[in-house]
Amino acid sequence: MVLVGFVARTHGNKGQVILKSESDFAEERFRAGARVFARIRNGQVETLEMTSARFQQGRPVVGFIGFSTISEAERLTGAELRIPEAEQGPLPNGTYYHHQLIGCDVVTEAGEALGRVSAVQGDGQATRLVVTGPKADVMIPLAAPICDVDVAAKRIVVNPPAGLLDVNGEWR
Repeated sequence: MVLVGFVARTHGNKGQVILKSESDFAEERFRAGARVFARIRNGQVETLEMTSARFQQGRPVVGFIGFSTISEAERLTGAELRIPEAEQGPLPNGTYYHHQLIGCDVVTEAGEALGRVSAVQGDGQATRLVVTGPKADVMIPLAAPICDVDVAAKRIVVNPPAGLLDVNGEWR
């Protein structure tokens, strides 16, 4: 299951909620008729179907079947929203879902192990890999001239420009 968002808070008094999207495809993902799996605070997982969706200040505001009052919607606050990995659409060449990158081993072209990707920051053209090394995290731009990604092997080979690793401080 892939994380696509969180329920941030309720909105209005008709059972709608505001989401924090974790999807690059929010307009497609959050729409009337879309289904998500929600892990509620108590750990219970529920299948939810959206009855309505709109965007307010860039954030999805959605309604779900069975949630028509603010008190019903309050129990969704903080819930993780996920979809089956198989429902993800294909991405253009050279782009990746965050979950595909997290956990990848990162090495230089010379074979020096830098660590493992623990997070991905930013989006689009300003994406950075957070690589957790032996002493500290190393930030590496996710750019084709620098990174050669092999998702199947869970391995990223980097060719960092001179000084890039040094700006990360004492990480070795």
